[in-house]
Amino acid sequence: MARDDRALITRLLSDPLNDVLAEARACRDARGGAVPLARMTYSPKVFIPLTRLCADVCHYCTFATTPSRVDAPFLAEDEVLEIARAGAAAGCKEALFTLGDAPERRYAAAREWLAERGFSRTIDYVRHCAELVLKETGLLPHVNAGVLEEDDYRMLRPVSASAGLMLESTSERLLEKGMCHHGSPDKVPAVRLASLAAAGRARMPMTSGILIGIGETPEERIESLLALRDLHLEHGHLQEVIVQNFCPKAGTKMAGAPEASEADFLRTVAAARIVLPDEVSIQAPPNLNDERLAELIAAGIDDWGGISPVTLDHVNPEAPWPEVERLEAICARAGLPLVERLTIYPRFVATDDRSWLDPAIRPAVLRLADAEGLARDSRWSPGVADGAPGTVHVPLGSHHEGPVAARLHRIIDRAASGAQLSGDEIVALFAARGAAARAVVEAADALRAEVSGDTVTYVVNRNINYTNICTHACSFCAFSKTSIKAGFRDKPYNLDLEEIAQRAREAVERGATEVCLQGGIHPSYTGETYLSILRAVKDACPDLHVHAFSPLEVSQGARTLDMPVSDYLAMLRDAGLGSLPGTAAEILCDDIRAQICPDKLTTREWLDVVGSAHRVGLPTTSTIMFGHLEGIEHWARHLLALRDLQLDTGGITEFVPLPLVHMEAPMYRRGQSRKGPTWREAVMMHAVARLALNGAINSIQCSWVKLGMDGAAAVLAAGANDLGGVLMNESISRAAGAAHGQEVGVEELRAAAESVGRKLRQRTTLYKDVAPLREMA
Repeated sequence: MARDDRALITRLLSDPLNDVLAEARACRDARGGAVPLARMTYSPKVFIPLTRLCADVCHYCTFATTPSRVDAPFLAEDEVLEIARAGAAAGCKEALFTLGDAPERRYAAAREWLAERGFSRTIDYVRHCAELVLKETGLLPHVNAGVLEEDDYRMLRPVSASAGLMLESTSERLLEKGMCHHGSPDKVPAVRLASLAAAGRARMPMTSGILIGIGETPEERIESLLALRDLHLEHGHLQEVIVQNFCPKAGTKMAGAPEASEADFLRTVAAARIVLPDEVSIQAPPNLNDERLAELIAAGIDDWGGISPVTLDHVNPEAPWPEVERLEAICARAGLPLVERLTIYPRFVATDDRSWLDPAIRPAVLRLADAEGLARDSRWSPGVADGAPGTVHVPLGSHHEGPVAARLHRIIDRAASGAQLSGDEIVALFAARGAAARAVVEAADALRAEVSGDTVTYVVNRNINYTNICTHACSFCAFSKTSIKAGFRDKPYNLDLEEIAQRAREAVERGATEVCLQGGIHPSYTGETYLSILRAVKDACPDLHVHAFSPLEVSQGARTLDMPVSDYLAMLRDAGLGSLPGTAAEILCDDIRAQICPDKLTTREWLDVVGSAHRVGLPTTSTIMFGHLEGIEHWARHLLALRDLQLDTGGITEFVPLPLVHMEAPMYRRGQSRKGPTWREAVMMHAVARLALNGAINSIQCSWVKLGMDGAAAVLAAGANDLGGVLMNESISRAAGAAHGQEVGVEELRAAAESVGRKLRQRTTLYKDVAPLREMA
């Protein structure tokens, strides 16, 4: 052992306990670097005890038994699915397969049962059942199948998001006669370390840990932690390390053995946090430590492991799970809100390194994940017909009050003063959970009242999508069609000029002050085509404000006429164009654009077109499309790009968050994206935008088409001040699968505003007052 490690062991065992605990807390609280991860996590899971037979005879275990004491050597397929379906119905996201080590090596009954069903090994049956659960329920399997080879882990990767193998201890003494692991060949430390290394080579995200109080010395505990550290430094595959305390069980050879003292247990937990790299979570089982949950938090843990609302802990059946509500309250008091995670940890989900997540299981992971790679907070998604939350508060995380970090308050205060936040500060706002998230939302609403007052604005407008034929292949778009892309709801079309003009006349007759013109990038369209569309509308309705042509359409028009974008924009302005929609922005980060819209404008090109529009006197809106492949760091970069542009040109009238409507999006149907943002993320996008764009963009608009009217009303209390337009004939969101109507009445907008105690006022496109006669119309 290296001299430094020997010195570390001496220090961790000899320093005063309170000093070691304080050091561990500091390590835990600094995780995440510039964006500290102020949260506790757990996985809502269902336990599937596939077999209680085991090749080993650990002297503390009551889970393992003999064939004569069970109805069958293994659970049958229907029994497995019954348990899994109950878990899915209760909101679980993980199916934990727990079982003994390779019982076919010891018991003929196990071998015969497997052979009758076409399996030669337990692990092959495990893989089969995991695939069934994944396919039938969508739960993510996590396999604890004991010692496995590299090929076994590779076999599991398509059906198991993660796996686990407790190291327990590196002490060879525990194998001696009279010790706990005597007669247990799979508990040889070198064998278990080799299996953990094989998992690393197979790129399987792993859980491991140590069991203390089974006869090992304090030095051996930390030596075991150091062995796990070295494994992780070589392979990078450890998600979490569990420090589990031995609890004597009646009927075992160790029924009378003493447990580790509380001081020893807490010291070991703290040592794990100090020894292990920051990205490895430290977990302690809450059901084995119900009387010292707060003390474990103070010892540096950040995760509680799996908690099941359906099944008991089959390994420790005498220890019931704590109530999640009580656990939430304890965590909140420590300033660490409790957050659901998946069985696979966020850094393996939200990484650019796809090698950690097999393509076959990736769609199931994305369906359950949020933008941070944690678990979705509810069943809600943008565009759904029901289930829209009616409040901004409950879904933000634990509703229990607790301290909010001073650093977050400083960020909020800086934003309210108009200071430009850094990317890390914006990420910290987006990452806030529980009481911290509520503080962000409340600050955003207070800033909205200061900047925009208590009036909610809207515009009467009509959308005219003149063609849905498009040469681009954006993976999120269900609106565009080509001759070979039939679409799911609509057929390809291309409106003629008279039809466009007639729709504009109908809009004016119904009181519209604006017509919004956008379409696909039709292969035959040129700059003259867009000019002719614009002239047709202006000739029919000279006083109607034309809000038209995305930056992508402008770029195409300029290119086909072989002229600079600024010159073409001037031509459009002179022909009557009033403003541009700031769409086609998606995410202003080229690493994400390369995946979702590789043939569209780059970030720089989009910013240049919009900046050129401002410079020739054409205002624009600005947008973000979120909830697909991007993370919260991309949201921050996007907001900063818009803020910088606005401070340079001053031409942006409003910011419009556009949540992905996933149902018909090609990339979702192919299993390549999340299912839109969560409700919490939708709320936080409006709130953080209000804070991050303060002093630059003063109007934050919400999309009732994507959020639903109840959702739109709710985010009016989270920093938004504008409900957009009545959107006669909105069709892009509908094509994507949104269930909300194609247009909305003014009375519905008024009801939404009044539900949060605000008044409704009609505006023009450019936020001017509307003439009384037009408002009456």
